[in-house]
Amino acid sequence: MTSTLLLGSIGVLAETSEWQRRAYNQAFADHNLGWHWNIANYCEMLKVPGGKKRLTDYANGPISSDLIDSIHQRKETLFHEYLDAGITPRAGVQACLEHCRNVGVTVGLITTTTTTNIAALSHALRGHIDFSQFALITTKADVTKEKPSNDVYCHALSRLGITADDAIAVEDSEANQGAAISAGLHCHLFAGDYAATQRNINAITTLATITDQLTGAVTAHPASSSAKG
Repeated sequence: MTSTLLLGSIGVLAETSEWQRRAYNQAFADHNLGWHWNIANYCEMLKVPGGKKRLTDYANGPISSDLIDSIHQRKETLFHEYLDAGITPRAGVQACLEHCRNVGVTVGLITTTTTTNIAALSHALRGHIDFSQFALITTKADVTKEKPSNDVYCHALSRLGITADDAIAVEDSEANQGAAISAGLHCHLFAGDYAATQRNINAITTLATITDQLTGAVTAHPASSSAKG
């Protein structure tokens, strides 16, 4: 029986990619760098999880860790300021969470983002999502290796006292989906607007479509033929 839903990544709950892209570009300008990420190359950047890793890769040459840290910290500050005005959940998120409450399905938010990003998202989604519903919220502080490593999913299963067969997961990118699958989980791909996808394994376009699986046995779904991104 499927007793637990594991929502991976803040991008499953809300579409934040454009706000993040704008925050990066402003951070570049604030550091007097001649860098600019348009939508096309930001989509390419998102294939690799981890903001600091993206910055290091993009620099394509020697760059100090102090500068990477400074750019990333400024980006995070700006991102939180952008979120402060409030955002709305992605399609079907509220309906799915309400269904979980009604049928007693445990929900975890399994991320490797920072605690400050979780706090900012919780504030931005106030009135839409009650973060106290999550039985477990993980952050990068819980693991030594962030996604696409499966460490955070193994940690979550241990913390919740369940096996992979007891849960289904939802991720917003193929790299993050791979982390869940490698931990033995059945995982749906709820790709974000800027997530470049190729395989579209177990792809969905609204979180509401998985509610029929949350009180019965997990069944495999064929890969979607429709590409997104």
